[in-house]
Amino acid sequence: AEGNHADEVAEEHTHDHGDHEGHDHGDAPEGIVIQEITEGQRVFFANLEDGQIVTSPLTVEFGVEGMVVEPAGEVKENSGHHHLLIDHDFSPAGTVVPPADSTKLHFGKGQLSAEINLAPGEHKLTMQFANGVHMSYGEKMSASITVSVEAAAKHMDE
Repeated sequence: AEGNHADEVAEEHTHDHGDHEGHDHGDAPEGIVIQEITEGQRVFFANLEDGQIVTSPLTVEFGVEGMVVEPAGEVKENSGHHHLLIDHDFSPAGTVVPPADSTKLHFGKGQLSAEINLAPGEHKLTMQFANGVHMSYGEKMSASITVSVEAAAKHMDE
């Protein structure tokens, strides 16, 4: 039994090791398992509806239920931060949300809204909630809508 015990300890040690090395977006941090999403936990676009006609710049308000929004850094149960993916699908559960660029916006400071610039035309907006190390909570903690961006309005009073 003693032998087995030693193995277990050694194994555990390799798991902890390197957990906090480097902030590599791309690989899920070792030893961190993404929590299951339960009923009542969801994200939604607080101020937009699917199919809505909008103008740019557009303010997007991130709604969340059953989770606490916190700045990135620490992994805590039932907490995380928002990402806005423009013309992208949700990130599968347990994968790291792709690095930020002009169409993948990370709100690691815990922001609850954002102003974005969109070219005229149809765009898919996907909100993705992720944990403190940017691991996606998956489709259940995502919401997607399509908006149509109107070119700058000529008539202000319509």
